[in-house]
Amino acid sequence: MKTLIIGASGQIGKMTTKKMLEQGHDVVALVRNKDKLADIESEQLTITEQDLENDFSSAFDNVEQVIFSAGSGGETGADKTLLIDLWAATKAIDYAVKANVKHFIMVSSIGADDPDNIESEIKPYLVAKHMADQHLQRSVVNYTIVRPGALQNEPATGGFSTSRPENRKDAVISRENVADALAYLATRHPQNLTFELFNGDQSVEQLLS
Repeated sequence: MKTLIIGASGQIGKMTTKKMLEQGHDVVALVRNKDKLADIESEQLTITEQDLENDFSSAFDNVEQVIFSAGSGGETGADKTLLIDLWAATKAIDYAVKANVKHFIMVSSIGADDPDNIESEIKPYLVAKHMADQHLQRSVVNYTIVRPGALQNEPATGGFSTSRPENRKDAVISRENVADALAYLATRHPQNLTFELFNGDQSVEQLLS
């Protein structure tokens, strides 16, 4: 199954791209600048340079699965959050429907289920994620929505949990753990599943099989 990874030059997207290539997947990496993937060499990798603020529907040609891991980034304003985390995600879902994609994996966020329930300066981001998630859930595409806890740059622990910790400071997950989960989900294709994801003590196979 050929997988389109949108945001393949981001931290999670790039780790996911590498892991999937190592596992023998055919990957189409959508990036704004292909130089950011210059350190990855594989015959099973196709790189497409696209601008998510414009029409990027051509990236969906002949792909059967999509992983949306793009984000506006923590240094941008609400305008980019609207254009990337909401509008680009919404367009990607619509393109996937037209391309008859079999599985769409969305990297969302803890708090996207109810943005009003969390006092946070990133509320516009959570609202954007909430609306994009809803658009995917209402589409005809088989989906998996992953809502990671607070992201950390620690190495993968190999342990996961889908139960939100009572203590907010424990509601965390390493970016590499997220990438491992995405690479696993890309082979499992669960049916219309939405869940939060944190560091924990279960293997990804135990938790998500």
